[in-house]
Amino acid sequence: MPTYRVHVSKDYTVFAAGHFVTYDGSQCEPLHGHNYRAAVSVEGDLDENQYVFNFVPLKRILRGICDGLDHRMLLPTGNALLDITHAPPSYTVRFQDKTYVFPDTDVVQLPIANTTSENLARWIGEAMVAEMRARGIGLAGLRALEVEVEESFGQRAFCRLELPAA
Repeated sequence: MPTYRVHVSKDYTVFAAGHFVTYDGSQCEPLHGHNYRAAVSVEGDLDENQYVFNFVPLKRILRGICDGLDHRMLLPTGNALLDITHAPPSYTVRFQDKTYVFPDTDVVQLPIANTTSENLARWIGEAMVAEMRARGIGLAGLRALEVEVEESFGQRAFCRLELPAA
């Protein structure tokens, strides 16, 4: 039995964002940014139109998610090493002797443990599935959705989400 998959990687599914990653229990990268590229693949059966999934809504959903991250500072809500407080009009982030203050209009808080490419790929994938459901787009016949996040040329992470059978 054949396996089908569609893949979307466009020049507009990109976002420029700042971040830093904590690691090894006591370390924190310097604040920096990337020109990220995101791509998505959907795997499943062909529908009555002979599509796995229509490219048009797939591109639009991914672009909308990328646009929401573009030109923002990405802050994880689940990182126990960071003390993040929000007192409008700003976020204050503390890590050991470092303190950062960001205008709240420049911040996107993400429900992840760290702003690694792996976690960003998972978050984007989950946001894709949630947006498909919110738009009433059926997931019947789909087996998996995979997101790729490239943070620099030749350096990328993938997250594959297995989708429940409808």
